Amino acid sequence: MKIYLLSRNETLYSSRRIIEAARSRGHEVRIIDYMLCNLVIERGEAKIFYEDKILEKPDYVIPRIGANLTYYGSTVIRHFEVMGVKTAVASEALLNSRNKFKCLQVLSMHGVKIPKTGFSSSSNDSKQLIDYVGGAPVIIKLLEGTHGLGVLLQETESGAKTVLDAFTQLEAKVMVQEFIKESSGTDIRAIVAGDKVIASMQRTAQEGEFRSNIHRGGVGSKVILTEDQEETAILAAKVLGLDIAGVDMLISDSGAMVIEVNSSPGIEGIEGYTQLDVAKEMIIFIEQSFSK
Repeated sequence: MKIYLLSRNETLYSSRRIIEAARSRGHEVRIIDYMLCNLVIERGEAKIFYEDKILEKPDYVIPRIGANLTYYGSTVIRHFEVMGVKTAVASEALLNSRNKFKCLQVLSMHGVKIPKTGFSSSSNDSKQLIDYVGGAPVIIKLLEGTHGLGVLLQETESGAKTVLDAFTQLEAKVMVQEFIKESSGTDIRAIVAGDKVIASMQRTAQEGEFRSNIHRGGVGSKVILTEDQEETAILAAKVLGLDIAGVDMLISDSGAMVIEVNSSPGIEGIEGYTQLDVAKEMIIFIEQSFSK
């Protein structure tokens, strides 16, 4: 296959590993900086100009879109879709997953377990939001944060109200979420490809930190998912329309709860902690998907 990897930096671990895995299986891979794509559309025809030339139509596109470049990145993906190109991440799925509250809306609509979550446009409703999700302590999240940035634990109602008021003054969009105490600073990351979990790990926060993200100093370990956890991860990716996804789950007393779904999951941590060739499994899934 002729594969385009949409990435701004081919030296990043995940991009580099995907390129290596694809080439080792005989595929032609070209790295495309999606922010340098110029899109042209007319009746019955769509073209992409790149480096002053019309970009040849590939067989498959693997998007690795930066969180702060979601809008233009999704537009580039949609242009490939208009051209009839298969993509590992659909444009609408990318948009749905990047807005944390919209993501939870879609998951909830399809019966996926999620923590109780509130969102409002006004700081005047902050006390009500806190009460709606069960009261303090609560988690406060930026709608478009990544790697654990913009995620705060507030132990008291007054502290939560102060933070919410401050975010509102800054015109930042945030949501309030119930704190799942029994998760005890751990979560599970599952990499889903189609109807299969190809890798999973448990992440544990460092002492004094509630966020278990590897970027925040969390430590990973290989874990075998229960049937409930595996089914929850696969369903979450499916209802969002993601062929490949990283699904983050908390383990609550009522079972696995999805807290986030990543449309461009990093694989450095999970390959390191599990010793699995996640990049290879991604490419194998893409081969199978393309042949259908």
